[in-house]
Amino acid sequence: PQPLSPASPQLRGVSRSLLMTASDTEKGEGVSKKANAKPKGGVAEPQLSTPAGAIPPQNFLGRVKIERPDMPVQFDDIAKAAFKIKDSIVYTPCVKNPGLSELTGLDLHLKHEFKQFTGSFKERGARNALLALPEEQKQKGVIAASAGNHALALSYHGGLLGIPVTVIMPEIAPLVKVERCRKLGANVVLHGMHLGEAKDHAMGSSEFKGLQYINGYDDPPIVAGAGTIGLEIVEQVPDVEVVVVPVGGAGLIAGIALAVKTLRPDVTVIGVEPEKAASFTAAVDAGKPVPVNITPTLADGLAVSAVGAHSFEVARHFVDKTVQVSESQVAIAVLRCLEHEKAVVEGGGAAGLAALLPKGPLDIPELKGKKVVVPLCGGNIDMTVLGRVIERGLAADRRLVRFAVTVSDRPGGLAKMITLISSTGASVWDITHERAWLHTSVDQVVNKITVEVSGEEHELQVRKALQDAGYPLSWNLDNELPGEQTAPNFAGYRT
Repeated sequence: PQPLSPASPQLRGVSRSLLMTASDTEKGEGVSKKANAKPKGGVAEPQLSTPAGAIPPQNFLGRVKIERPDMPVQFDDIAKAAFKIKDSIVYTPCVKNPGLSELTGLDLHLKHEFKQFTGSFKERGARNALLALPEEQKQKGVIAASAGNHALALSYHGGLLGIPVTVIMPEIAPLVKVERCRKLGANVVLHGMHLGEAKDHAMGSSEFKGLQYINGYDDPPIVAGAGTIGLEIVEQVPDVEVVVVPVGGAGLIAGIALAVKTLRPDVTVIGVEPEKAASFTAAVDAGKPVPVNITPTLADGLAVSAVGAHSFEVARHFVDKTVQVSESQVAIAVLRCLEHEKAVVEGGGAAGLAALLPKGPLDIPELKGKKVVVPLCGGNIDMTVLGRVIERGLAADRRLVRFAVTVSDRPGGLAKMITLISSTGASVWDITHERAWLHTSVDQVVNKITVEVSGEEHELQVRKALQDAGYPLSWNLDNELPGEQTAPNFAGYRT
């Protein structure tokens, strides 16, 4: 992973502000007359002489104001957003998970953003953006292109505030989310095969003229709303050392990093994105948002072809580095949330945890023992998808194992082999017979078997039992699958 270029130390938080004295004092009684002299850098710093008694108080009058970069979102915006939305947003818990702390070697705290009413952190920005509208625009309404969390958040809070909301959803959007948006009072329009086509329809169709488009990850009020999570993290875990944040369009990490770094400049902020949608890494390398080719990922909520320009302009000053996670790491993270946190978290919401788990990109000595906070930022995963993710997580965790074994095709041959597997404590998950492609003997058959085991050690035990019994084996059939290739005619994501 490539670290971001750090911002000037003077821009990294209020604790670095330099003070000037308002008036001179006599030498030996506090600040010397040299205090008003400007150093080469042009910023006056107090130069204290050794006091005869107690150290005198610093004088804040006449201080030179040090400006942050010309960013579209400032810390003040986050503070104002926190006040405006506090009565309508869940103050989510941020709790230590002992099991995952032991597994990762960290003092790991998880912030439960999936417990918002619509299941994700998106409510914070949506509420703040709707409240920021002029009164005339509140009457006309807003529009957004979204297939998931942003659409749900806008629909919910638009209904609460009496603001008309239109959401353009791709035709392939999950029906459960389409119906939920409608029940929340939104005008749902299905158009296009991906979000790019949905957005083009929203921006280009005359029937939506006069509606304010709200970008789910790049509008400044959206970023400021997301930043309220950072305020809560510092309040709930005052001695936090590292914050690990999932990255899609960069709105979430921009807001959190700005809030955390302003209050605690010493905290490390790390972004995590899917390998299949590494748009933030590309933006860092190019120095600006650039489009990248992305492919389907379990972390679909992070699949954004280019990060937001406003979000990147904020994030680049405060994010220390970014890493990428694989599909198997995301699947295992969802599985670990179910097992250890008893929480249903979507792939994108679990990406931060995925990087910290064993063999992840943040499973590194530098972080061991540190107090780390990870926002679990969403829990809107379809049940059918959840089933697939669980199975892929079990396979990646070596708790589902596939192999081929040749057995006798005579009565009792299969039963004998299954009995042997059963004696090891493994459970047969699936089995298929293949007679046509075995050319060595007419009375033999190949069985492709998937078994459930407790882990790698148990897997080796099953394999050894079959080998010792003389069964020909072809272990780990993952290599037979197409792998990372995408099926033809997939509508895909807009690049």
